Amino acid sequence: MAVTRPTGIDELLERVRSTYRRIEPRAAHEAAAAGDALLVDIRYAALRERDGLIPGALVVERNELEWRLDPQGSHRVPEATGHDLRIVVICNEGYASSLAVASLRELGLHRATDLVGGFQAWRAAGLPVTGGEGT
Repeated sequence: MAVTRPTGIDELLERVRSTYRRIEPRAAHEAAAAGDALLVDIRYAALRERDGLIPGALVVERNELEWRLDPQGSHRVPEATGHDLRIVVICNEGYASSLAVASLRELGLHRATDLVGGFQAWRAAGLPVTGGEGT
């Protein structure tokens, strides 16, 4: 019987990310402004309070994401209008969001992607942020 080597997180991230195209902050901002993407912030409350929010982004904490965005789910948010919805998942630095995208794609949300560098890259690009302790 062959023993398989456990997959490490770096390998898992690489494998997951190879199945879709990630989006850069400026392109995500433009897609959201044009109404072509729903930005979904999955950061936990302490990070949102500390760093602020992206205006117009839907806040759905990671542990509720699949239930809120599944268009067929009984607990979906009104924004979960169909499987063709382009969703951009945003975490703090762009790691947890990649794993979340894999899960959303399993639910048939084939246009789901995540933000390269997460919220920190968004803020570093000078894109709009409201609130947070520094404002």
